[in-house]
Amino acid sequence: MPAAAERAQTDAPNAILVSAGAAATLRLTGAWRLAFVERITDQLAALKPPKEFVVDGSEVGEIDSAGALVLLNYLESAGQSNPQLTGFAANEQRIVEQVRARLEAARAPTEHHRERMLEGIGRRAIDIGRGLLGDVNFLGATVVGVAHSVLHPRSVRLRELTVQFEQVCLNAIPVVALVTLLIGVVFTYLLGLQAEQFGANIFVVDGVGIGMTREFAPILVAVIVAGRSGAAFTAQLGAMKLTEETDAIRTLGLSPMDVLVLPRVIALMIAMPLLVFVGDLMSLTGAMVIANSMLDVTPTTFIERLRETLDISHPLVGLVKAPVFALAIAVIGCRMGMSVARDTRAVGMATTSTVVQSIVSVILLDAGFAVFFQELRI
Repeated sequence: MPAAAERAQTDAPNAILVSAGAAATLRLTGAWRLAFVERITDQLAALKPPKEFVVDGSEVGEIDSAGALVLLNYLESAGQSNPQLTGFAANEQRIVEQVRARLEAARAPTEHHRERMLEGIGRRAIDIGRGLLGDVNFLGATVVGVAHSVLHPRSVRLRELTVQFEQVCLNAIPVVALVTLLIGVVFTYLLGLQAEQFGANIFVVDGVGIGMTREFAPILVAVIVAGRSGAAFTAQLGAMKLTEETDAIRTLGLSPMDVLVLPRVIALMIAMPLLVFVGDLMSLTGAMVIANSMLDVTPTTFIERLRETLDISHPLVGLVKAPVFALAIAVIGCRMGMSVARDTRAVGMATTSTVVQSIVSVILLDAGFAVFFQELRI
């Protein structure tokens, strides 16, 4: 017989029921390992033990958690809730006891704690506070990194920056152009319905020009970017953390902030004003089209009126907001991705949270800008 076959035959586990009068002993021999689980199960199923018996493990060569689990399940089915285990070596006895402890914990009934309303409000307030503190800390680190990149341009990773700029700017132009064009059409149509009643068709150009360039285009573009780029940042970085790529970057002596975060933040801050400018042009184009067909305001008249009434400060206000919106969206997206837990469900939840936080942040920042520019009379 070959040596391997002889060893396998020797290691094969056995369960023998020995009766001596009223006493009975279940004698275990061999190696009770995962590889022999089927054999162990069949042997134990064939036994017909009495109500009381002792388990003797003095001849057990070794036992793993799978073998211990099969043994304990059998003893429980045989009515041995507290079996007598004798003869096991210290290591094997410890494995069996550990499996028994975890088995009892797994089978214990789950206690459902009903959260009171005040308790839930407090817990959510603490979670929000921790989230805001994390955002502020991450914002500070990001601002320091961006300032360092501005002062030391050679430290910027151009390849990553170029790739991110293509994703957040060039690939986003079609959807930004389409959405702002349609919003320009709808806004002009609704405003024109009211202006026609008073014969004030020409003043629609004033409202559309100021409203779209100063408020609507920046906010619309920011919402699109939050749902597109902000969510993508969280999903990408969360997946990288899940697959331990961020740990690999640290192992190589590189900083995830420099390699992963800063290229995304800088690319989005550069891309946002460009996208807002595209939004301005497309929204005014849509407004011009609907004004010509509905209000009898020709494109020439529309452009002339726009040149006379639209002060350059209004588009500039929208363009000034853009990089700030971009910074908020990028910081929230990257921070949520870098702090996500190591499971796929957490990545999805973090992505959803990124979109919500980004949109709320953009609206709050826009309100702050409105008050700020009003105080400056701009």
